[in-house]
Parts: sequence; C-alpha cells; structure tokens
Amino acid sequence: MLNVSIVLYNQTLSEMLPLMEVLRNSSVISNIYVIDNSPTEIPDFHKPEVTYIFNNKNVGYGAAHNIAIKKTIEQKIPYHLIINPDISFEPQILSEIVYYMDENTNIGQLMPKVYYPNGEIQYLCKLIPTPYDLFIRRFLPDSWTRKRTEKFELRNSGYDKIMDVPYLSGCFMFLRTEAVKEAGMFDERFFMYPEDIDLTRRIHQKYLTVFYPEVSIVHHHAKSSYVDFRMMVIHIFNLIKYFNKWGWFFDKERRKVNKEIIKQL
Repeated sequence: MLNVSIVLYNQTLSEMLPLMEVLRNSSVISNIYVIDNSPTEIPDFHKPEVTYIFNNKNVGYGAAHNIAIKKTIEQKIPYHLIINPDISFEPQILSEIVYYMDENTNIGQLMPKVYYPNGEIQYLCKLIPTPYDLFIRRFLPDSWTRKRTEKFELRNSGYDKIMDVPYLSGCFMFLRTEAVKEAGMFDERFFMYPEDIDLTRRIHQKYLTVFYPEVSIVHHHAKSSYVDFRMMVIHIFNLIKYFNKWGWFFDKERRKVNKEIIKQL
C-alpha cells in the first residue's frame, strides 16, 4: 500500500535506528528503500525488512529518491512517502494519512503539521517563491522582512486547518503514485534544495497538494545552508536553475496561484 524512501549522506546506523523502528511498526508499509549517497556504505543495512541501495557517489537528493519512486511505480503501489532521516512520529499516523488519501482521491500530495523538538511549529506551508523570497530575504535582517516572511509562509492561516498549498516541504512528502506518474518525478537537474518546490508545484497543477494538521511529526531540522558556506553555494546554484526553469520575475502561473491561495485564506 505504501513504499517509503530515505536518502542518506554520511549518516550512521545509530542515527537511523529510531526512524527505522517507527517505520517497521507501521501496518501500511510495503517496502522501505534506503538510498545511500555516501562515499562508504553501511553493511548493517543489508537486512530483509529494508532494501538498501548504495550508489557509491552522491547523485543528489531528488535523483536518489527517483530510484525508489520508479520501483513504486513498477510495483503499482498506490502511495510513496519521501522522508528525511531526521523525522520522528507515531506509526499510526501513516494509517490515518492513507485513509484520508483513499477518501480524497483529488489529493496528490500531503504534508502533516511539523514541529521542532521543542514544540514550536515549523512554518513549512509556503507560496510559490519569488527570487526575493529565496535570495534577497535571507541576507536581510529579520525585522526588515518579517511581514513578507509571514505572508510567504502563510502564517495568518494559523496552521490549524486543512489547506491546499503550492509549496510543501520535502522533509515529509506523502505522494499519490498516480499523481507522480502524471506530473513526473523529481527533476534531476536540481542536485538538492529546490526539488521539493518544483515537484510540489507540478503536482499542484493537476491535484490538491494538502497541508493536513490532523496528524503531526517532529523534524530535527538544521538549516545547513545557513551555517555551511559550501552548502550555501550549492543552494544558490540550484535556485538559479529553478528560476531559469520557471521564470525569475515574469511567472504568470506563480502570480495566479499565489493570488488564489491568499484569497482563500
């Protein structure tokens, strides 16, 4: 009923154990794919309940997940969950999400409510970004950009109701396989970072892409591109590719979709 893929880069087995335990306790999971982009493989992952795929190089986040998504499509499994290794949750939420998706076939993608470990909400429901939202805003003082950030992250929604959102975080992407077949898998031109924006946007063209606060997860999130110069360069380089694809300042679809979302709220 549900396949899961996790992409690793230099994680240890001990770091993965809590999430693996949760996934193994879920009754709706068919296959767990661990795609390893690390330079050295983890031998202990060769276990019957997990399909471990060692790439022997870093092929990128989206390209690695595509390896598992292709298998889900071939196996005709109805749902595929893309999840980061730094996520924790109660196993039963997957059954609840499957039930909700079964009852609402117009939903192509779903993200639950996401918290930091300290209980604060992570504001991961966003409008389709402009260059200002992803480039300029990060280099300005928070006090200068607070209103824009609150609008971009849809904070006036309260994060307490089901919403159709055009940009959902890649930390937990619950996908309808049929929607991915129609919209296409991850665009492998993006090594990492904007691949979730791009995929959610393409699915949103054909299906609802839903924030579902009836269930929640915890994301032990570290903004590595804000503290690591090399990751920041990778981030910027791939964002340039994203705006080259969709348009920098003239993006009619972005303007139309964002206007509709704001109007609904």
